[in-house]
Amino acid sequence: MLNKLQRDAAGRIKLGLDLQGGQSFLVEMDTTKLADGTDAESAIAQAVEVLRRRVDKFGVAEPVIQPAGGNRISIQMPGLSEADKESARQQISRAAFLEFRMVHPQSAQLLAEGITREPGYEILYEQEANPDGTTRNIPLFVKRKPEGGLTGKYMKRAMAVFDPVTGQPEIQFELDGEGAVIMSKLSRENIGQRMAIVLDGVIYSAPSINSEIGAQGRITGKFDVKEAKQLEQVLENPLEAPLTIIEERGVDPSLGKDSIDSGVKAALYGTIAVALFMIVYYLLAGVVANVALLLNIVVLLGVMCSVGTTLTLPGIAGIVLTIGMAVDANVLIFERIREEFAAGKSLRGAVSAGYDKAFGTIFDANITTLISSIILIFLGTGPVKGFGVTLTIGVAVSMFTALVVTRLMFDFLLARNLIRSLPMLRFIKGTKLDFLGVAEPAFAASWLLILVGVGFGFKRGFDGGLFGVDFKGGDSITYAFSEKVGVEKVRESVKALGFGDPAIQYQRNIGSNTEVLVVTTAYEKGAEVTAKLEKDFPGAKLVVKGQDRVGPTVGGEIQKAALVSMLLALFGILVYVAFRYEFSFAVGAVVAILHDLLMTFGVFSLAGLELSAPIVAAFLTIIGFSINDTIVIFDRIREDLKLGVRGSFKDVMNKALNQTLSRTIITSGTVFLSTSALYLFGGGAVKDFAFTFLVGILTGTYSSIFIASALVLWWHKGQRPSLGAGVSAESVPSAAVRV
Repeated sequence: MLNKLQRDAAGRIKLGLDLQGGQSFLVEMDTTKLADGTDAESAIAQAVEVLRRRVDKFGVAEPVIQPAGGNRISIQMPGLSEADKESARQQISRAAFLEFRMVHPQSAQLLAEGITREPGYEILYEQEANPDGTTRNIPLFVKRKPEGGLTGKYMKRAMAVFDPVTGQPEIQFELDGEGAVIMSKLSRENIGQRMAIVLDGVIYSAPSINSEIGAQGRITGKFDVKEAKQLEQVLENPLEAPLTIIEERGVDPSLGKDSIDSGVKAALYGTIAVALFMIVYYLLAGVVANVALLLNIVVLLGVMCSVGTTLTLPGIAGIVLTIGMAVDANVLIFERIREEFAAGKSLRGAVSAGYDKAFGTIFDANITTLISSIILIFLGTGPVKGFGVTLTIGVAVSMFTALVVTRLMFDFLLARNLIRSLPMLRFIKGTKLDFLGVAEPAFAASWLLILVGVGFGFKRGFDGGLFGVDFKGGDSITYAFSEKVGVEKVRESVKALGFGDPAIQYQRNIGSNTEVLVVTTAYEKGAEVTAKLEKDFPGAKLVVKGQDRVGPTVGGEIQKAALVSMLLALFGILVYVAFRYEFSFAVGAVVAILHDLLMTFGVFSLAGLELSAPIVAAFLTIIGFSINDTIVIFDRIREDLKLGVRGSFKDVMNKALNQTLSRTIITSGTVFLSTSALYLFGGGAVKDFAFTFLVGILTGTYSSIFIASALVLWWHKGQRPSLGAGVSAESVPSAAVRV
């Protein structure tokens, strides 16, 4: 498997615009071709979403697409080869305006008589293949407008396939319900007549109607496999008017070289710190965990390369969460082995029992995260979908390395008698803290702080200071310069004006190869930004070459998709936890997640930060971390209840909280350690992401105890619950993790 991943991944690690840069296309819509009554502004908004679906069908490329003032749209795509650039140009500029028009009954006769004009008709050309492989254009009189308004807007799906008879590529399509009704009526009334399938003004075929036609049809023509796939893409995402590419530029990474370099160093420092801690604390077991963690990262990146995922900052957020979950799984297993060994079992028996008892917890924690990530893939767009793809791959890989790889390593060592004991350090043991005794004041204090923070956030939102240029757009100023200034220096200079976090990027004109600096800041602040930059960097000799009002890069469609995805993810978690545990546990878990999101948002707002695409990724990461921590505690509570631990329900819960305290502190501490490195050594968006996630780590750890657990206790009014169906830790066979 590793060899295959290596072959597939060789030279194919794709970095996003924020990390590597890429290609920028400025396109202009010909609004004179819009249908009567179509608003130009809504057509531009529709074109932005159509282009996003065209160039990022599977949600792994993560382009940046935004309105660029007037009838223009800016499209930025991560590093493209020359072949990819040509394909991108075709995907972008092709209108894919599909029409079904009736052919004049006497078309051939009229043309033979030399008639070139006919009321209500126009001459278009059908491409027909010659025996020698060339094509010829056959003129036909066709209706000027599609009968019944039957166009590509009714397209439900299109698929490139091979004709089973000729072996040539063709497009099979299916119309939606309304389109099928129109097609059925049109074909029924015109049996024996020819209907032309017209795409972008060219007749691809003009078959005779022999019987009533429903929703399905096909387009045949002289095109190769590559063009057929492109047609499939554009037909499913047609534009309302043609687009023309008026400018191309190469673009530098949006994060800036300094920020990327510092982020890489920070990630390296954080990973080393976590690895050292695991070795120091768990000794030999820590070495086993680190080997599995290294394999986890290698396989994760290999799979991402194999499926063509583009690595961006939101994707890195998914990797951070994946690594945290992998470490957590190992900690759970090692702590369970410690308990079983202390209970008098042999080392072999303790290892076997440790894996068996940890399996249920790890399974539930990963499945709840997987539910969220899959929903993000299917409903999210842009950075939200990219995060979901990375996290889904990461969850699968981390479960494999934690449950299978480490188990195989221990089995190997035990089978050859290479280890007779498994010593580990222990900083926390035998605690009997009454966590739930202070749950009420802690609960009240939390929601009071949330009320203050969220209220301040709403105030900032009304004042226009909460959302960054990613969400609301702004003024984009283009500068020529004689001396290049670092991206982070420019960002800090503009940020000092108090207009929020700007977007800074260097771009290169393809033709002249001249480089320009593009600064996007708040609306109507261009003059002040220019004055500040000229003052701070006189040696750069900045000259304003142009200024445009641009729309948001995280448009309404992405925002809506992100919100819907998060709500459905919470619902999915509610259903799963209710099935595996009990409804009160599900309510506690979901309320704890909401608490963590709102608390983080409040602290984020009070800190004066702005919402941006990387911050959205941070909030998504918090959901995964929060539910993972809560599930671990819930699983121990369930186990103790089934074992018949004596005492009140509050006593049982407090015991479970104390039993998992060591794991909670170690897992949260290791993730906090690695994220702190990003905050301390990272810059720009990396630092903001790290700050947000750090708050989420703290509040997620806190809420598992004082929000989720407390709600379960209060729900049952202190009485022991009758747990529903679920798989107990003891009932999971050891074969579940054996190979």
